[in-house]
Amino acid sequence: GIEWTHIEYFNNAIICDLIENNQTGILAMLDEECLRPGTVTDETFLEKLNQVCATHQHFESRMSKCSRFLNDTSLPHSCFRIQHYAGKVMYQVEGFVDKNNDLLYRDLSQAMWKANHSLIKALFPEGNPAKINLKRPPTAGSQFKASVATLMKNLQTKNPNYIRCIKPNDKKAAHIFNEALVCHQIRYLGLLENVRVRRAGYAFRQTYEPCLERYKMLCKQTWPHWRGPARAGVEVLFNELEIPEEEFSFGRSKIFIRNPRTLFKLEDLRKQRLEDLATLIEKIYRGWKCRTRFLLMKRSQIVIASWYRRYA
Repeated sequence: GIEWTHIEYFNNAIICDLIENNQTGILAMLDEECLRPGTVTDETFLEKLNQVCATHQHFESRMSKCSRFLNDTSLPHSCFRIQHYAGKVMYQVEGFVDKNNDLLYRDLSQAMWKANHSLIKALFPEGNPAKINLKRPPTAGSQFKASVATLMKNLQTKNPNYIRCIKPNDKKAAHIFNEALVCHQIRYLGLLENVRVRRAGYAFRQTYEPCLERYKMLCKQTWPHWRGPARAGVEVLFNELEIPEEEFSFGRSKIFIRNPRTLFKLEDLRKQRLEDLATLIEKIYRGWKCRTRFLLMKRSQIVIASWYRRYA
């Protein structure tokens, strides 16, 4: 197998747990606060957060028991702050409870349901007077968690490709490069960790059989046919090409190439070799064609000479 290189990176699981833990997560406590009887306000929700998350290393609030934030004037009393891997983000709790309830007045739902348009009726099934549902409608937070869970389940069955866009400036103007803004986006998108992983890893991997089949014409020992294991043939091929050992590694079933430049070099050599082989094939064909024509002309000359002597 290949050697394993450990890359230090920020594990975002602790932040995800702070937000969506089923018992002590921010979304779970918001749902619990919306469901409990009595007076429920944004301030009571923040108090609950301060009680549960006060000791969390990535949670900050001036109302918490942690003394180091009591005199932090950059953090208003009605806000809390989460230290994400890319930096700190401040959240204003005003409107959290109302937006999480996401309730629609009953009479408005009934008015929409009574419309003659089938699509509108389908969008407001709770307006049906005959439908009595004692179950509380889902909150915005629970809907969001369910939506994200469905998305993640779908992504796990696919092979997604991510495109990260970086804005050079906030003015949407050409030829302006804001270095501080670009650096912030690079850190926020985790591109530095991505680059470190790419540098430590291998850009190309392929099983031995197709690799040998594609590049075997580059080595006299493997061309045109290699009689032996495919891995041994690839080893002979790479040693013949004098590729630096740090640029590739032999796995149990695959060849790993670290730098794309090495792969490009192989492709260039293969292209040149194919051109040489095409020239060789053309040369052999022309020689065969000329020899065949010469032999035909020679036999014809003999026949003509024979008949000429007969009648001379």
